[in-house]
Amino acid sequence: MTCVKEKNNLFEVCETDFIQINLQLFAEEKTEEATPHKKQEVRKEGQVCKSSDLNAVAVLVAFYTLMWLFYEGFIENLCRYITFSLNDGVLMPLSQGNLGHILLGSSLFLFKFMAPVFAVCMAAGFLVNFGQVGLVFAPKAIQPKLSNINPISGFKRMFSKRSLVELAKALLKVVVVGWVAFYLVSRDFENLLLIADRDAVGIFMAVAAVLGKVGAGCIGVFLVIAVFDYMFQRREFKERIKMTKKEVRDEYKQTEGDPLVRSRIREQQREMARRRMMQSVPEATVVITNPTHLAVALKYEIGEQEAPQVVAKGAGYVAQKIIEIAREYDVPIVENKPVARMLYKDVDIGEDIPSELYKAVAEILAMIFRLRKS
Repeated sequence: MTCVKEKNNLFEVCETDFIQINLQLFAEEKTEEATPHKKQEVRKEGQVCKSSDLNAVAVLVAFYTLMWLFYEGFIENLCRYITFSLNDGVLMPLSQGNLGHILLGSSLFLFKFMAPVFAVCMAAGFLVNFGQVGLVFAPKAIQPKLSNINPISGFKRMFSKRSLVELAKALLKVVVVGWVAFYLVSRDFENLLLIADRDAVGIFMAVAAVLGKVGAGCIGVFLVIAVFDYMFQRREFKERIKMTKKEVRDEYKQTEGDPLVRSRIREQQREMARRRMMQSVPEATVVITNPTHLAVALKYEIGEQEAPQVVAKGAGYVAQKIIEIAREYDVPIVENKPVARMLYKDVDIGEDIPSELYKAVAEILAMIFRLRKS
């Protein structure tokens, strides 16, 4: 066995040693809540928080409520149909025409009997499903994928955490619902033994009463399971779509732009604004300074403007440049510290001066106009 030793003799690694490295240790954990953009993306792929048990309970509740409200009419119609089938249907000669007549009558009866039930159940299931996920248009979810027919991927899905939870939930429903149904039937078992002495309507009434109790008990159990399932699905969905900090940063860069790029763009915008501002200095009427730290250029055309307008302003280096350009183009420069400070602080480029500075600026402009005439 050959070994490679480090110079510091702190450890040695041999060729026969087998070192396993779990790459997940180097992966960043998903600890951040999903952003609105991530939620929209997974929604487009058809991934939504939905409990199928809640839909099933809604359908069962709708069916049970409908039967509870109109069970007498259903039972009477069912008894009438069975009486017709056993009396008239059996006594009819067996021919192609009579058989078609019997099948047509049976089909119409079943349609009239079940169509309202199906319509109400479908409406209840649709409303509950819409309440959970809203309107989802996800063409990506129905696109064919090779991973869906990959046996290895399917085997992994069969023994995943989600599949095991679904299996445990299904077993729980079978055991609990079966026990509840057995318990409720056993309480009325003696009454069921006596239904042989009743007529057809009485038999159906007795059976319907027992089935109503069993249905109510089972629906109650399903409702409790559905509520817990919805809470579990909601929690599991949030955990599944969580993001790493790197994913959040990358998404922010994609949606808002790289901070370095955005700062560069803002710098270029400021530079372009300064250039446009400097181009307006030669057209200014006067430049008011403080005396070198601040400079504000005003433009006023008699009869064309209601008030003087700030066309350029700056501090430090920008103020020096404004003063240099003003001297180059013979624009009058007046030193007035209070007015310069107020204009620089309170008035933006392109705005007229405030009314409280009318008098001070008017005196400066009047002096300049007198100098021009002299």
